[in-house]
Amino acid sequence: MIEPRMIEPRQAKYQWGQRIVTTADLFNDGTYPDSEPESLLVGSGTAGEIVNVGYHEELNLPVYLVEFEAGRVVGCLEEEIAPV
Repeated sequence: MIEPRMIEPRQAKYQWGQRIVTTADLFNDGTYPDSEPESLLVGSGTAGEIVNVGYHEELNLPVYLVEFEAGRVVGCLEEEIAPV
């Protein structure tokens, strides 16, 4: 029997507490409970701060919880944010 190979999680590029700006409009993919699916959560160019760094288990990718204005916290992928 062939054992499945574990894919190592990609190291996080950004750190907790780091200021970022969005590089794209962020829409609700259905996982944000207080907003309609497909509605705009955060517009491109909006500044925020990373408040937690986790990993998407299936894809082994870092996911950044970013707090934006008015306390809205949204999960972001690396390609959706850039350092300020």
